[in-house]
Amino acid sequence: MRGPHNIWRLIRTGATLERTGAMGVVLDAFEAPRALRLLAHGLGKPFMWLGYRGDPSMPPATRALTALGPAYIKFGQVLSTRPDVVGGDLAQQLRVLQDKLPPFSRDEARAEIQRELGLSVEELFSEFSEPIAAASIAQVHRARLADTGQDVAVKVLRPGIERAFRRDIDAFYFAARIVELFAPGARRLRPMDVITHFDGVVRGELDLRLESSAASEFAANTGDDEGFRLPPILWNLSARRVMTLGWADGVSLGDNDAIDAAGIDRAELAERVLQLFLKHALRDGFFHADMHQGNLKVAANGDIIAYDFGIMGHIDEYTRRVYAEILFGFIQRDYKRVAEVHFEAGYVPADRDVDEFARALRAVGEPIFGMDASHISMGRLLSYLFEVTERFGMETRTELILLQRTMVVVEGVARSLNPHMNIWEVAKPVVGDYIKQSIGPRAMLSDLVKTARVMGRFGPRLPGLVESALIAQTHEGTQRPKRSPAPVIAAGLLGLALGAAAAVAAMLLLG
Repeated sequence: MRGPHNIWRLIRTGATLERTGAMGVVLDAFEAPRALRLLAHGLGKPFMWLGYRGDPSMPPATRALTALGPAYIKFGQVLSTRPDVVGGDLAQQLRVLQDKLPPFSRDEARAEIQRELGLSVEELFSEFSEPIAAASIAQVHRARLADTGQDVAVKVLRPGIERAFRRDIDAFYFAARIVELFAPGARRLRPMDVITHFDGVVRGELDLRLESSAASEFAANTGDDEGFRLPPILWNLSARRVMTLGWADGVSLGDNDAIDAAGIDRAELAERVLQLFLKHALRDGFFHADMHQGNLKVAANGDIIAYDFGIMGHIDEYTRRVYAEILFGFIQRDYKRVAEVHFEAGYVPADRDVDEFARALRAVGEPIFGMDASHISMGRLLSYLFEVTERFGMETRTELILLQRTMVVVEGVARSLNPHMNIWEVAKPVVGDYIKQSIGPRAMLSDLVKTARVMGRFGPRLPGLVESALIAQTHEGTQRPKRSPAPVIAAGLLGLALGAAAAVAAMLLLG
């Protein structure tokens, strides 16, 4: 992390926000107190001349973020899905960050394709359009295959994007270190771990071979999901900086007028978006982690079409069960159980009072139930949650960062379709089904099957391990007091017993 460079980068960030007029817009959107406004403007105005000018034709916030670079644009994309947090006007301004950024030239894209695939655009495609969508990392062209006539979408990384992202991430690391040094109270949020996690996500997004692989796995998991489909990947026309996939016709999930004109029920569509995300996260542990409106379309038959698989989330089975129990506890308004799950998972230090934590969770959850979602201020709710977690010493869980962020984005997308949707009522059937399947007798049998598989691999080695332990005990007997081999023998017998029990359970489960 280069200190002087990053100090300069952060100064220019504040200066750019001030110069473009975005500072006031952002402070207004978050209802910043007067003291913070005075401090922000006081620090920004003296350096305003150092800020990037940006595109004057854009609204202030988008003008500032596009001038600052791709990592800032990513942040703006998340905010664009939360009109309840930043206000409808700012959310609408930021919507252009999803797929309407200034493109690079078609000639540059053609050169990138030839370098990556080894053939010219003319040899590969009979038609190759101007850019039809441009985002922070890549842009998309519509094309037609020369050999089959199939319509496809060709995604090409922006030239030099790797270096631009490296510069931004470097500055974020520096800012996180400053926070840890000068704001000890924020260390529980583990800012360095958060940036490290974000860095890893971005690195994966900058290799389109990984995105192609993720899309293939996602398609295999979701093939039977009704009302949801993905465009197929063309592996022979994909590489590190180029990705080709089948063309998908549809209207953007952010175009409510077009959705209404197509006769599609937006309330049902909002519920389906949220429930599909929960199914993918809980059932598969592998989910689309960038589900903003720019990456979702609605087909003429009402199917949701997802694309842009650069950011995918993965959570292990244990974490899924914890997350589901927490969600289900909130849905059932069983705050004591929600508190207990936090303690059992180690999310809250064991020396804290579980009953007090449960009461704090009740104060967060109760306002949600029986209230129109449009009357809930998510900004105030998140602010209070932050106060609760700080009071009880919860640390940031890096394995849940992407899941939590995506939940925020998906909720924002769903509410843009139906502002009156209650997320808890919509989530209840999906989470309930998962609870029944993953926490109960069938889940125990499934766990035993996995145990049987492990014991099947290591079972033949147990006699040898026991014999080696006995020999070691014998050799050590002349050097120090002799220890009983009983614990070792017991461990071996216990392992054999568990293997036998697991094998029987597996046979019962499998028929």
